[in-house]
Amino acid sequence: MKKNNKVLAVLVTCILILSVSCSSSPRNPLDVYTLRDQAESALVSGNTESAKGNFELALMLLTEAKRYAVMADDFSLITRVCLSRGNVLFSLDLSEQAFEEWDQAISNAARTGSGELLSMCRIYYARGNLISGKESAQVVLDTVVRESANVRADRLYIAFSWQVRGLALRAMGNYSEAETAFQRSLEIHNRDGYLENASYDWYSIASVRSLSGDLTGALSALETSMALDRRVENSWGLAASWRAMGDVLTKAGRQADAQEAYDRAGDIYAAMAIGN
Repeated sequence: MKKNNKVLAVLVTCILILSVSCSSSPRNPLDVYTLRDQAESALVSGNTESAKGNFELALMLLTEAKRYAVMADDFSLITRVCLSRGNVLFSLDLSEQAFEEWDQAISNAARTGSGELLSMCRIYYARGNLISGKESAQVVLDTVVRESANVRADRLYIAFSWQVRGLALRAMGNYSEAETAFQRSLEIHNRDGYLENASYDWYSIASVRSLSGDLTGALSALETSMALDRRVENSWGLAASWRAMGDVLTKAGRQADAQEAYDRAGDIYAAMAIGN
């Protein structure tokens, strides 16, 4: 199954959801939260647009979120916004700028005193290194195993750590272990009702099954992924999964069925372009 932008799009969504999930803490009634609330609202909007594959609009919203976070001088919020902006920049193939954002995220996380947030920054940075080829899969895996020991409080952080572990194991050719890692992420997303994230877990499971030669299992996983995407009307994810299904069907020698899948993907992509 060929690489495509669904991997980046959904990981962007995962981190944006993580960013929002960590914002709810007890508030002092004497404090003012106007700027922080505006930043959090922009993160939510960025999450929505990135899930649709509208990365340019998502970047604009996240740029505003960063401005508000900086004005509030909130190191935790700046960290989370930088992570999110880096993700979108990476999806736009602006990797140099993405790494600059992640460097800022690490720097600000160090000021928060949160070991969990700092470890997540390092895990995400490692994922960027893996996808861009800056570090070997083994180095990335070692980083994830080491840093994930600090990730205990936030369940979405834990799930994301398992996702990155799965990506590293897949790159190393350890397909059985990679699927187990993605299944661990899936368990959390299913239990907590994050359907779009669960869809990506199934998409990832499909990829390792395809690579290992289990084409029937790969098709089944993609069908499950698409069923979840239909429930949340994730057109971007549906189009990417149809294209991936075409790849698997081609691998299976089912050319006519593969062409139908590619055509379906093309129709969805075209409809999305018309609507933007």
